[in-house]
Amino acid sequence: MELNSLEDKDLLKRARMHVFSTGLGDAASRLCRENTVYGLAKIHLVQEEYGLEPSATFISTPDETVTRNLDRWMNGIGYGGKFSWGNGSDKIIFLDFKPNCCGTLVGGVDDLPKPNSIIKSLYELESKEHVIEGLPVKWDFNVGNHFIDVFRTTPSAGLSLPEYIFIIHSSAPELKGENPIGMGLYYNKSSTLQRIMKIVKTRFGDAKILLDEDAEEYYKFYKFAERFSEEKRILAAKEIFGDFKFISSKTHQGLLNFNEAVLGCHFITSKGGSLYPLALRPDLPAYLVKGRKSFSKNMLEILGFYKRAEDLGVLKRLLSFNCLPHGGGYSFPDMVAVKDVITIRDQRYFVMELQNELGFKIFNNPAELQFVYRGRQVVVNSVELELIELKAKLTPEYVLKI
Repeated sequence: MELNSLEDKDLLKRARMHVFSTGLGDAASRLCRENTVYGLAKIHLVQEEYGLEPSATFISTPDETVTRNLDRWMNGIGYGGKFSWGNGSDKIIFLDFKPNCCGTLVGGVDDLPKPNSIIKSLYELESKEHVIEGLPVKWDFNVGNHFIDVFRTTPSAGLSLPEYIFIIHSSAPELKGENPIGMGLYYNKSSTLQRIMKIVKTRFGDAKILLDEDAEEYYKFYKFAERFSEEKRILAAKEIFGDFKFISSKTHQGLLNFNEAVLGCHFITSKGGSLYPLALRPDLPAYLVKGRKSFSKNMLEILGFYKRAEDLGVLKRLLSFNCLPHGGGYSFPDMVAVKDVITIRDQRYFVMELQNELGFKIFNNPAELQFVYRGRQVVVNSVELELIELKAKLTPEYVLKI
């Protein structure tokens, strides 16, 4: 049966079957899933229109949550997981995900840097002109949840690490729009992308896609942007901390290939070191972890995913998920669950049940909501799901947000 012949409720029900959640089940997790259903339904319609199997999936990590990027949210995109819409080689890229090569560098030093020396180095860093591969660098440590964290290290037996670990979290704002190197990453900041992308209208919103040679050119530029972002974090580490021990550099917001995107999670790869940072919030320890290949068939059975994935023809995606959380994720302690979704003039309004059972909270943009970061439960669940192996505990010394 053609998808366009189905009613909205049936399309959304079908899309819901393509969400495989390992989230904590709190309000933020449920919001993520509810919004993602609309994004997947839209992608399914586009896939069918272009003669592809309408089987896009979202597989989440335990830190599954909402995105505070309004464009992603309105596109029906969740956060804390992997989106897949093909076998990796189909020449179709959905720009709705807005990959920006955000990631973290983990380094080590033997002596604890004083905060005032770090702040001074940051000011000196930003006052100098730096160029990477012909492109001037813009620093963004004061944007969003970007930061520099410094920790005291407690490694597991058999692992040698410096006494102090730092984490630098940043992205590549230089490359969101058109630039001397290429077309840019964000469709809303690049006239080139707006000219070459196809806008596919669906009943769940417009999809912005690139096909064939345009997809190839974009992905080539994306790989440059990812390399640029990594080199930028290394440059910052050298300028701020001097000589340091490189431990790892990982992207948690970007493309894996033509048909897969990770948002708010790490994908296991041999590139960039074998240890992955898992940072929760400033008042709790962070961890260095080793990612484990996931999911096993046994774990899929335990989660109740195996038969559904097999029936949908997406079992291979779950057996090669290989992702782990990068943090705790946003949480909304005053809310419990999604009671309803009201759609008016292509806008979705989420009706939320509250902890105090008095009335409801209704909104369409979660970025306007007060939030807290989750705690250690994300770590506990990740261990139980066999996604990670804890290798070092990192006790916070200080966090710099400048």
